[in-house]
Amino acid sequence: MKKPNSIPKMYCNLFGHDYQVTKRVTYHVKEYTCKHCKTELTTNSNGSLTELTPKFKEINAILERIHNARTQRLKNKNLSSSIN
Repeated sequence: MKKPNSIPKMYCNLFGHDYQVTKRVTYHVKEYTCKHCKTELTTNSNGSLTELTPKFKEINAILERIHNARTQRLKNKNLSSSIN
């Protein structure tokens, strides 16, 4: 019996999803999860929300790694230039 699982989906069908940011990949790309039905979305290349598929999870992981490396490199560069 899967009635408890259908109630959140029914709620979202009636009132709409209640998305919350669950992960900030970059400044512009984020991952979202619906508070009720647990549907996962992400920002695509056009800035629109799209379903978070395994392919988009992999893309977001790579983007996050590149973004973190770049921001760390900029921090180190700014720190070394302020010392000199």
